[in-house]
Amino acid sequence: MKRYLSESIGTFALVFCGTGAIIIDQYTQGSISHVGIAITFGFIVMGMIYAFGDISGAHINPAVTIAFAYAKKFPWKEVPKYVIAQCMGAYLASTLLLLMFPDNETLGATLPQWDVWKVFLMEVILSYLLMLVIIHVSTGAKEMGVMAGIAIGGVVLLEAMFAGPLTGASMNPARSLSPALLSGHLNGLWIYVVAPVAGMLLAVVSCRFVKEDDCCNDNC
Repeated sequence: MKRYLSESIGTFALVFCGTGAIIIDQYTQGSISHVGIAITFGFIVMGMIYAFGDISGAHINPAVTIAFAYAKKFPWKEVPKYVIAQCMGAYLASTLLLLMFPDNETLGATLPQWDVWKVFLMEVILSYLLMLVIIHVSTGAKEMGVMAGIAIGGVVLLEAMFAGPLTGASMNPARSLSPALLSGHLNGLWIYVVAPVAGMLLAVVSCRFVKEDDCCNDNC
């Protein structure tokens, strides 16, 4: 139960701070800026990894959980519980933001600003690169250690920095799902559910060719 609660809190923090930065930036007419939003996402991911990495693994992302299970580093039977916990945390965060900023139209939802298939491809690549780093710095299915938070948070920051204006740089179904549902902006939502999972599964497959023993070992 502690692991599920950790995943809920971690995902809550990610969505509350990350999408909250987007909302506050709009509310204050750009005081945070795109760079500040990217830094917020990167730093909150880093913080949650250091806070919960040794408890639940700090997946805070359904696509990461699914990819770890596919890599045989995480039991499939735990996947639905983790995903539910993550989505509950994200939904609670978006609900609180809605209560605080009821006039905001999108609640920080990821909305395609480009051709739909280009957005899909970009999100697949972003998710692929993120999982590639995660699986190489993780211990089993746990993102822990001195460098894990810096490496993973840094990649999130970097990808949000350059791809955010076009795709939203989600890489996380839970992060995109809750603001979209509560704001009613469901256009392109399928991209942000399918692309992260596809990209992260591809990362596991490619990892098998590079470090087979480390990437797909039940005893990792």
